[in-house]
Amino acid sequence: MEVTFWGVRGSIPCPGPETVKYGGNTACLELYLEEIDRRIIIDAGSGIRLLGNKLMAEQLPKGPIEADIFFTHTHWDHIMGFPFFTPVFIPGTRLNIYGPVTFENETLQDALNGQWTYRYFPVRHEELSSQINYFDLKEERIDLGQGLSVQTKYLNHPLLCLGYRFEFEGKVFCTAYDTEPFRNLFCNDPQDPSYDEAMALEGEQVAREENQRLERFIQGADLLVYDTMYTQAELENGRRGWGHSSMEYAIESSIGNNVKQLILFHHDPGRSDAELDGLEKSLCLPARQDGLDVSFAREGVTLTL
Repeated sequence: MEVTFWGVRGSIPCPGPETVKYGGNTACLELYLEEIDRRIIIDAGSGIRLLGNKLMAEQLPKGPIEADIFFTHTHWDHIMGFPFFTPVFIPGTRLNIYGPVTFENETLQDALNGQWTYRYFPVRHEELSSQINYFDLKEERIDLGQGLSVQTKYLNHPLLCLGYRFEFEGKVFCTAYDTEPFRNLFCNDPQDPSYDEAMALEGEQVAREENQRLERFIQGADLLVYDTMYTQAELENGRRGWGHSSMEYAIESSIGNNVKQLILFHHDPGRSDAELDGLEKSLCLPARQDGLDVSFAREGVTLTL
């Protein structure tokens, strides 16, 4: 397995001198399995444009481009690069696109088609020359053939979002973004007039069970890419409910669940290279002393499992 980071930011692209080291493009990962010549793309943020350019230069001369694209969800920063993915305009390109069913009466294709209208882009979906097949996903396990499988897991985000656990020849690559730790949404203050003990206890139990399910999902991963948009202090200072996790939480969960390598991902667009360097020293170095290989995602880096 080879995993390449083409976009590592959250919310909006942030190019400029303060983001050169870690990169300013939004989420796009490439998983390449050389043994079976299989390419998996996870999300189509602005970083997918660069990936498309590479495929046009290196793969198209060898034959038609084929890939599987897995969307975690359809928030704008995770789909905005799709219309700029050049292979979709090339005859012979074959894409299988997977993602969660966001609304009961709207398919993944319907959701993505919204950006292919003249209001937002000069080309309509019906005018594309590539062959695209869409697959709506729920929480399930799928055999993708050639010894490759993927397990999906619902995450905690304002829009329905999936984590992915890819398994191939004994190796596990796992994504858990965008997500926030589950918590009790019922009032747990006995002094509050709205307090209901039974509901509070049930809320605590459900949150605990869902967090445990996510821990089992990432258990033993060779490589885990986790949403760590905030520090714990930032999360507690008005950012709860936004659907993102803290760096400290991801590190703690990875150490407790035997994750071999953790990549901190989905950087806040306002986070500079200097700030990430500082967090690398204060958070990653101590975690490495506890045996966890952890670092911040950097655009253009390829990791081999």
